[in-house]
Amino acid sequence: MKRYLVKPEEKINLDQRNPNDKGYFRGDKEKGRLKLAELNSRLEELQEMLYAQHKHKVLIVLQAMDAGGKDGTIRHVFDGVNPQGVKVASFKVPTPEELDRDYLWRIHKHTPGKGEIVIFNRSHYEDVLVVRVKGFVPGTVWRRRFKHIRDFEKLLADEGTTILKFFLHIDQAEQKERFQARLDTPHKQWKFRHGDLEDRKLWDDYMKAYADALSKTSTESAPWYIIPSNRKWYRNLVISRILVDTLEGLDMCFPEPEEDLENVVIE
Repeated sequence: MKRYLVKPEEKINLDQRNPNDKGYFRGDKEKGRLKLAELNSRLEELQEMLYAQHKHKVLIVLQAMDAGGKDGTIRHVFDGVNPQGVKVASFKVPTPEELDRDYLWRIHKHTPGKGEIVIFNRSHYEDVLVVRVKGFVPGTVWRRRFKHIRDFEKLLADEGTTILKFFLHIDQAEQKERFQARLDTPHKQWKFRHGDLEDRKLWDDYMKAYADALSKTSTESAPWYIIPSNRKWYRNLVISRILVDTLEGLDMCFPEPEEDLENVVIE
């Protein structure tokens, strides 16, 4: 999975990252789905162990352009995982209460507790992406936020949180197809808004903003991965592989019972 890892301070040009890449997996789509089912099963086991041991905390950050596949990633990668220990936090336009406080205030309260996996569907990175592209704050403000974010994530990591950040990389042609599919499917039209087309016009600006964010905030304790996401099945496979490998690396185990159960008899 190192092929998709962003090294600290690595200069990123997203035009040079192929969103159709599937170099990690030599099989076809059907084989990929079978492999994903295996990873789903293993993830279910690891999540149960994480919850039972009540020691580790896991934060997953998903960022993407509109129609990039954040919802689909959550649905497929975590298929079958016990929702008792997995939470999803979505960050949309800040409320008046949130705007009255620092931009990380609304984020920090959703970070995971011991035994939890929390998935950020969008995140604190909106405050160096959309606010930059739309000109909501001056450059002096969003530039200093890179350090804020690195320090914030270092705090979480130092306090025992394992952080994985995924940028779901699609190209404009794929986004166009997905937008059209939403328009053509009545029960998916609710996902589309006219503002999506305005953001699409700013594609190059967003790619530059993402490249800066990935380069300046990928660290040893909170790495970014650029996930080729034109193929949904491959996107899900890669993220599942990284997540399973990471959880296995925590060397978890089920806790011993708090009481002596040797002589317990159920009558």
